[in-house]
Amino acid sequence: MDESNHWYGHSRILARYCGLPDEAPKRIQGYLQHGWNYLHGFPPNDHWCSPGYPRFIWSDTLRRRGWSMGRRGHYLIGAPWIYLLHQEPDLGVRPDREGTIWYPFHGWEKSSVSGDHGRLADEIRNVETGPVTVCLYWLEFANPDIRQAYKSRGFRVICHGDRGSRWDGKGRDFLRKQLVELRRHRRVASNRLGSALFYGASVGCETAVYGDPMQFEDERPEYGGTARRMRLWPEMHGTSVDPELAVEVARQELGFEYQATPEELRRMFGWKRARAAAPPSGTTTRRHEAATRRERRPAMAALQQPEAERPGRRERRADRPSASARQNPPRGAKP
Repeated sequence: MDESNHWYGHSRILARYCGLPDEAPKRIQGYLQHGWNYLHGFPPNDHWCSPGYPRFIWSDTLRRRGWSMGRRGHYLIGAPWIYLLHQEPDLGVRPDREGTIWYPFHGWEKSSVSGDHGRLADEIRNVETGPVTVCLYWLEFANPDIRQAYKSRGFRVICHGDRGSRWDGKGRDFLRKQLVELRRHRRVASNRLGSALFYGASVGCETAVYGDPMQFEDERPEYGGTARRMRLWPEMHGTSVDPELAVEVARQELGFEYQATPEELRRMFGWKRARAAAPPSGTTTRRHEAATRRERRPAMAALQQPEAERPGRRERRADRPSASARQNPPRGAKP
């Protein structure tokens, strides 16, 4: 459906979770949220999301915001990160974690970020007490001046790589590399709330958000800027954040409670179960015919059920609240 479904190796991670090969990731029939977002899971100008196709999002907060802004077709599945953790419970685990991994806010291919990396590096040096690793997005990493701003302060500077696409393998191990680095460090920090902060909190890192938040040159007003982030998550900002609170917020924002089963994902994404291998040409065996009938039976039974009773429908299609729920939203729901 869309190239962003395959960024950071997301479609490959989900394919492996579903028991499918990840060499050539399958097309997802819908739009997959590719990063933490405090609007509705997608950019404000999401006209490229064709109406009628599913939106696979991380949390119910985003579903409610999207509904209020006229978006429909939401399915809650949580972040691809939680499916990676399910597959790799021990990857990169170390008993001697130390230091801080720092993620400066970054631009992207169509919009750069304005800010003083040298001044930010000085602030990092004044706050952090142990070794510091600065992880740059590939665009900033390609700029020797930005790299030098951090290297000159004695920091280790790395990049998790290109975000990749469906047609190349550049981003296939992006999140795996990030997981290894996060589990190596005691602490994760940034100058803005973002995916990396929540990923780190979910694997036991202490968190911090401080420093110049920097700005997109054409930042959209719909997000509300730094003032809105501070209003919604004041407890997540500062040089020291309550670890238990950070874990709780991370699990909510990453949608751990909405992790789907492999069968549910295959149905939602339009990925059909692979059929049994055919017998040699010109031969047919009773065993092969029986296996084919067994595979067809669950699918045919599901199609014969009323739509409302099909497995995975009511519990996953999350944007059909009752009339009373629409008139009386849950207390404490964030705008």
